[in-house]
Amino acid sequence: YDCIVPVSGGKDGAYVMHKLRDELGLRPLTVTSRPPLETEIGKKNITKFLEHDFDHVHVTANYKAMRVLNKLGFIKKGSPYYGWLVSIFSVVVKVAIQQKINLIFYAEDGEIEYGGSTKNKNKAIFDVKYIIKDYFEGGYNEIFKQSKLDKKDLYWFDLPENEIRNKKIALTHWSYFEPWDSYRNYLVSKEKYNLQEKENQNPGTFTNFAQNDQALYSLHAYMMYLKLGFGRATQDAGIEIRRGAMTREQAINLVNLYDGFYPEEYIQTYLEYYNITQSEFDLVIDHWANKKLFKKVNGRWEPIFTIK
Repeated sequence: YDCIVPVSGGKDGAYVMHKLRDELGLRPLTVTSRPPLETEIGKKNITKFLEHDFDHVHVTANYKAMRVLNKLGFIKKGSPYYGWLVSIFSVVVKVAIQQKINLIFYAEDGEIEYGGSTKNKNKAIFDVKYIIKDYFEGGYNEIFKQSKLDKKDLYWFDLPENEIRNKKIALTHWSYFEPWDSYRNYLVSKEKYNLQEKENQNPGTFTNFAQNDQALYSLHAYMMYLKLGFGRATQDAGIEIRRGAMTREQAINLVNLYDGFYPEEYIQTYLEYYNITQSEFDLVIDHWANKKLFKKVNGRWEPIFTIK
């Protein structure tokens, strides 16, 4: 194999595969870390994608370890799928080491495309320090310690930092090499690989074709909104403005309409998955809500800011 491309069956990994295999003639190996609380549409899309003759490694990390790390991430960092976030790097790198592949193409750099650190904007290759500081928010080893999980259970979550350096594995984002356009990726993936979108828009936004593979993303987007005042609709509207498909005025209307949606339909699923009560769940939400941006009204956090 020439390289690895992490995929979920969604639009972005599929688009990168189209560019690398179908247009540039490379032979990539696709790799997936199975997400927690996987959705039916997510399962269908990865299956449809793989019907187009891609070699694929699908890793299902230890279920107990995934759930414990996700729960700790939710409580300690306000990151509901923290364990899975770690795994989309650790799993992919471990497969690269096993298969002796030294180039990994991730899709987009979320820090640059959606709001965050821009320090790597002009760098093609990112390193372990960038992963740990910007994606893992630092201190992921402390989460491991608090989990009290056996080393063997953490195998697929343990990022082999020294081996990445010693074996000179290069990690990059395809978004470095051409302007990132999520809607273009969706159209290409739908045409080439039969990507299926949801019938209705996703919770908290006006789109229906992104982040459809797991139920925890809705909670992730809600936590992002409570911590930063920056929700899923803001993220999607920013993408639409940058690609010239929407005016700022249109975006403001959509953000005011959709942002900050409480993921009511999944709450019972979250409580069962984390094995916590509603009151314990609410305490975590309350802890991470930014009191400078929100106030609690009738049990829900409401913004005290307006977007103009």
